[in-house]
Amino acid sequence: MSLNVLAQHLSEIPDVRQAAKVTYPLFDILFLTITAVIAGCEGWEEIEDFGHARLDWLQGYGDFENGIPVHDTIARVMSRIDPEALQTCFIQWMKDTEVHSERQVIAVDGKTLRGSYRPSDRQSAIHMVSAFATANGVVMGQLKTEEKSNEIKAIPELLSLLELEGCLVTLDAMGCQKAIAQTVLDQRGDYLLAVKGNQKTLYQSIRSALTPLAGEEGYRQIESGHGRHEYREYHVLSACEVEDLPNWPGLKTVGMATRYSLSKEGQEMLE
Repeated sequence: MSLNVLAQHLSEIPDVRQAAKVTYPLFDILFLTITAVIAGCEGWEEIEDFGHARLDWLQGYGDFENGIPVHDTIARVMSRIDPEALQTCFIQWMKDTEVHSERQVIAVDGKTLRGSYRPSDRQSAIHMVSAFATANGVVMGQLKTEEKSNEIKAIPELLSLLELEGCLVTLDAMGCQKAIAQTVLDQRGDYLLAVKGNQKTLYQSIRSALTPLAGEEGYRQIESGHGRHEYREYHVLSACEVEDLPNWPGLKTVGMATRYSLSKEGQEMLE
């Protein structure tokens, strides 16, 4: 990832402080904070320590004429930054530096941040929707949602910020929505959606068409590890072969994955 490209995007974030009271340029604080977090720092004091240890390196990108600000100053300035402007900057940096692999797979998923629920003041847990480039191991973008159910609204918003042409976007059952599928198609991408009981009509139509194929010729895979044996079987059909299939935009193929596992204790599982 080019830090010079990051520097270009950070310089576009507006500084809301009074110019006469500015000691440390906004770019210096932003660049210090982001690079410190990338390096594994967890907290304002660690970010300050990182700055002191890497001052010569940091001066290759920013001014840092007055050295490194104390951690309280870093925290205070960062708290005044428009989070949407910072998020847009980060996503644009990812788009400019990410090199798409052929038929790049982008996995979109929602997770609850560990420890984000505070019982003392009953604050709700924080949910994040992330787009992860699987081949390159890079999170291309994230959006925060207050409730898990809000992921359906957040996913199209996140996808609209990304470059999806030629990519395959995968989503779990929560994202199995026609509007989300259309968003991917509008950006010249393809989608792969998991179907479960939350889409009852769609689920029953696909299951009725594919269940008779179980045990017939298809792709099979057997894996063993950690005391467990797994057998997987996959079948696909053209969407036009499935009766009573709801009208989904751009839908061409449906598939079914059957997994049978046997643990070392002899416990069996079929999904």
